[in-house]
Amino acid sequence: MHADSDPFFEVPRVAHPTSEGQVELPIKYYDVTNVLALFVGDRAGAEKLLVNTGLELAFGRGAKTLVGLSFYEYRHTTVGTYNEVGVALFCVPPGRRPSLWRVAELYAPLSWRSVGAYVVDLPVTTAAADAAGRELWGYPKFVTDIPFRLDDRTVDTSVLDPDDGSTICQLAGTFGRGVPAPPMSLVTYSRKQGALIRAEVNVRGRVEARLPGSARLRVGESEHPMALRLRTLGLTAAKPMAALVTDRFQSLLHGGSRVGG
Repeated sequence: MHADSDPFFEVPRVAHPTSEGQVELPIKYYDVTNVLALFVGDRAGAEKLLVNTGLELAFGRGAKTLVGLSFYEYRHTTVGTYNEVGVALFCVPPGRRPSLWRVAELYAPLSWRSVGAYVVDLPVTTAAADAAGRELWGYPKFVTDIPFRLDDRTVDTSVLDPDDGSTICQLAGTFGRGVPAPPMSLVTYSRKQGALIRAEVNVRGRVEARLPGSARLRVGESEHPMALRLRTLGLTAAKPMAALVTDRFQSLLHGGSRVGG
């Protein structure tokens, strides 16, 4: 069956211009490998990164909060083939008090959710993906090399400094054994021209929740702003709590809308 005859992908689309050419939304992701590693990060550092965003941390305990690093190998999409890494804080619009029970909201229907992933950094490997993300959603993208390898339970993926080739960060090691887990659709938050933007991402796939095993995140010698932000989050040398891993990831990234208007 052709992918676009699959009901998941049978959605109306609207063309939007970017500096690298026209992009139709939603973007369709047909064939993707994804590793979402979840970390306990520094709450004070996270709050520092949220200044002037209009967002508050969704959950945290004491001096800690949840941080997600999501590594993607996009083999077939409607914006080409590329790799991407997202650093995200789980947030809500102002007025919602942080609490641990909101973790369950990450699996609620998208239209019900206020909890979303505020994108702190989003490096990619192509100019087309960079332009689409920055110009349509305001995502903090930049173009660089992102080597990616996932072999069964062993991962080795990095983000390199676009200026000097040094390592911004590397996730490497072997995860523990996994159990089946539901795919996690997303709400993302970003800033565009001073406005808070909310976007929905429908996700499906065969996912395993895996123990961290020997997998570790290491922030390298780079002085790139992404490396500085990872240090601010306390992730210089960090063991993930767990990881969601799939080589059968598919998604639809919808256009964004202004929060509060």
